[in-house]
Amino acid sequence: MAKEVLENMEGLVTARQRLKTSIEKSRAFASALDEMGPKLEKINQRLPSLEAAARSISVQKSAVSASKDHIGHALGPASAVLKVFYTARELKMSLVSDPCSDLFNYLLVMKRLEEVLRFLADNCRLAIMWLEGINELVEKDAVVTNEKYLAVVKKSLRILQELQANEERDLLGGGLLGAALEKLGIEFKRLLTERSVPLDLASLATFTVEQASSTIASSSLPLPVMEKLQAIVERLNSNNKLEMCISVYVDARSSNAKRSLQTLGLDYLEMCISKFDDVQRLEGYINQWNKHLVLAVKHLFELEYRLCNDVFKKIGSDVAMGCFAKIAAQSGIHAFLQFGKHVTECKKDPIKLLKLLDMFASLNNLRLDFNLLFSGESCTEIQNSTRDLVKRIVNGACEIFWQLPLQLELQRRTSPPSDGSVPRLVSFITHYCNQLLGDDYNPILTQVLKIHQSWKQENYGEDLISNQVLVIMKEIGLNLDGWSKVYEDISLSYLFMMNNHFHLCNMKGKKLGDMMGDSWLTGHEQYTDYYAELYLRESWGKLLALLNQKSMTTLAGEDPVMERLLAFNEAFDQIYKKQSNRIICDEKLREKVCELLVQAILPVYSSYMQDHHMTFVEQDGAASNYVKYSVQSLEKMFSSMFRPKPSKYNNSTEQRNLMGSVDYRAWKLQNMLSSLFRKHGSSRQAHLRAKIKSFVANQFRLTLTAI
Repeated sequence: MAKEVLENMEGLVTARQRLKTSIEKSRAFASALDEMGPKLEKINQRLPSLEAAARSISVQKSAVSASKDHIGHALGPASAVLKVFYTARELKMSLVSDPCSDLFNYLLVMKRLEEVLRFLADNCRLAIMWLEGINELVEKDAVVTNEKYLAVVKKSLRILQELQANEERDLLGGGLLGAALEKLGIEFKRLLTERSVPLDLASLATFTVEQASSTIASSSLPLPVMEKLQAIVERLNSNNKLEMCISVYVDARSSNAKRSLQTLGLDYLEMCISKFDDVQRLEGYINQWNKHLVLAVKHLFELEYRLCNDVFKKIGSDVAMGCFAKIAAQSGIHAFLQFGKHVTECKKDPIKLLKLLDMFASLNNLRLDFNLLFSGESCTEIQNSTRDLVKRIVNGACEIFWQLPLQLELQRRTSPPSDGSVPRLVSFITHYCNQLLGDDYNPILTQVLKIHQSWKQENYGEDLISNQVLVIMKEIGLNLDGWSKVYEDISLSYLFMMNNHFHLCNMKGKKLGDMMGDSWLTGHEQYTDYYAELYLRESWGKLLALLNQKSMTTLAGEDPVMERLLAFNEAFDQIYKKQSNRIICDEKLREKVCELLVQAILPVYSSYMQDHHMTFVEQDGAASNYVKYSVQSLEKMFSSMFRPKPSKYNNSTEQRNLMGSVDYRAWKLQNMLSSLFRKHGSSRQAHLRAKIKSFVANQFRLTLTAI
């Protein structure tokens, strides 16, 4: 019990002590509150001013924070631009090397540098503007001034401004990129020059198709070279240097094309040709022109066209066509067209018609090639020159064709051959008409006439050519009639007509004979027989009468046998000398006439000599004064007659020059042609047939129909 009381007493003492401590603390707190009252009053009085100051501090803190954000946003892009600047410097240093060592890596570096420069061009000035704005803001507002931030902004701005200025100076002076582009241009030229091999066009004309294809392929550009050229073109184009690339390419390929054309020997294209020149003088050159133009277009220009499209295919067809047009022009296509134009301006003659048809055929065969190669706007000048040349050729050919009869009429004033042979004009015209009607020229002439008629909005008649040839042959007939009347010796006139009618009936089996028809050919055969009969009777007929005993009286005291033989010898010598200068052009006709002379005269002469053999024996030595010719010697003399002079008909050039003396001013009289065509035909043939029927001389009733 005592123990419990004791424990309670200790608890009370402890509680009393705690209460005392609490009272003391309360007193101290109360005292403190009493002292705090005035202080709080003072604070309360100062609170509005502190509140205003606090608000000011908050604003300043926000401004500083905003400035830090602006500076951060500006410094970030500026730092990126600076890094790109340093990258550009490194790329530029990589371009110092020569591109030929590793072209594609060189081009890759250039492409990256171009991308870097484009980035700088788009962002550098913008970053500088931002930094300039921040710098101005910081310097203006002292409240947010922070020396650290301000120093960073100014340093970044200064570096960017210096780099931009250096870059601009670098670009103005060409710089490393400009130098790299120049190196690419040099490499482009080197590749073209080293890999451009001239075509031996002269040899191509003799090659097979396979050989020609192989030769052309070897003159093309290898695929690796082509890929390099394409890559260079792409890079130069991206840097606005395409014109430089085009210029280099055109110069290189034009030079190569010129060397290719030089293998053909085209000096004749530059020769001086006037309107007074004859086409015959240029005939060989025109033939070369036809062949060379085909070689140039189908092989050389087609190759250049394909290469242009391959090299510039990533740039566009217009660029490729522009390059090709310049190459074609600079290498010589205009020289070909100009030569053709000069030919059309030469003097008009029948040979010129054939040459114009040859030229038209060449151009027509190349029509598809021209349409493919020279179809672009860049080739407008070539197109116009080609169309003008075709127009000149068509008009010139048709003009000559329609005026041929007039030219033949003008030749009527000339003299016929003194030897009675076929005039060169007749030989030329018959051969010429065969050419116009032949498979080589007839389709071309038909096409030319169709084109010309269409230009005049007139229909083409299928018999247009044959009708004109018929008119030409009528003019030849009129010329022959006129010329036959010029001879003073009628026997020479007969020989002349015999020669010419036989020449015309020899057209059988040829295009001209087929067109004129069998009746025309038969008529000339009959005329040949008729004039042969007249010629033999008129020139040689009296020889037989001299050996006829009943037809000759003798002088008193003279032996009639010897007298007749002497008269025969004198007459034969005279006739032979006269007829030896005359010519029968055709070998078959000549042999037949000689054979007829032998058959008509030698049997009579031989019989006469045999009948009077005893008389000659009695004369002994005096017989040699009368017997001048043996039968064998006469036969040999007859067989050697009427042969043409060696050089007379072998000179084809001279034969083609027969039209050279024509007064070509008359060719302008085209409107007078219709009044110049004279009609002749059935009435003329009936008259000649009547003469044949009335011919009564029987001694030379011969026929040459079987010749």
